[in-house]
Amino acid sequence: MDFKPTAAMNTTEPIFWRDSKLPFLEARSIQDGRKICYARHSHETFSIGVITGGHCNYLNGTKSERIGAGSVVLMNPGDVHACNPLSGEPWSYIMLYADVSWLSAIQCDHGVKPDNGFAPFSATSTTRPELGDGLTGLFETLINPDGEPLQKHSAAVSYMSLVQQSVGKGRALCRAKHPKLGRAAEFIRQNYQRSLKLEELCAEVNLSASHLIRAFKDVYGLTPHAYVTNCRIEYCRSQLRLGRPIADVAVAAGFADQAHMQRSFKKLVAATPGQYRA
Repeated sequence: MDFKPTAAMNTTEPIFWRDSKLPFLEARSIQDGRKICYARHSHETFSIGVITGGHCNYLNGTKSERIGAGSVVLMNPGDVHACNPLSGEPWSYIMLYADVSWLSAIQCDHGVKPDNGFAPFSATSTTRPELGDGLTGLFETLINPDGEPLQKHSAAVSYMSLVQQSVGKGRALCRAKHPKLGRAAEFIRQNYQRSLKLEELCAEVNLSASHLIRAFKDVYGLTPHAYVTNCRIEYCRSQLRLGRPIADVAVAAGFADQAHMQRSFKKLVAATPGQYRA
């Protein structure tokens, strides 16, 4: 369902947009982000955002920078990142999340045909005005309650085509060079909904605990435990979008209880599960 903010709304509350007719897209905005803080996390989707006011600290992998209004940030699936305010200074932003399979089809139309189906973007940020203005315009189109699905879908395709043409040269991911760590990540993705022990993960990939923890963080940007939590939160997001009860989702994701899930969700999504599902 389309959702448009009104003047009476609390500007510190995040606004989420989703539409069952366009399930491959999700959007988010915040008008006053002084209290919006993220822990390091990653998404299964491709993420792109624009700072619409103020400044913030932007972390992507090992790169950290201060960015301001007009800056566009890009996060490939799996890129560990975070954006946070500067000492109470106001800032605002818009984010768009796109499913990889949908975006890969657009890349293919532009002649990009990587072996794994998706070409990661080389840029982590840009100040190209056409991309910032374009994302702002796309968001206004998406949240318009009178807009038709064809109009919104077309606008999204046109925008991502512009992104691909502007900054879509692509870069190689180094994870393929570390098959044991890739296997560890895959094992976590297959088993995160239950309680995992470090010993069984080490045995699965034949690495010592210290080597696994150090090397996994070097390659994936998160410790194995943080990666488990990230997988659980991504699962929670997918289930909350379907309207499932928060308590049921928490248990299914592998959290000890709803309170544990709420705390983790707020750290990674910078919103409560209830705000996200609304």
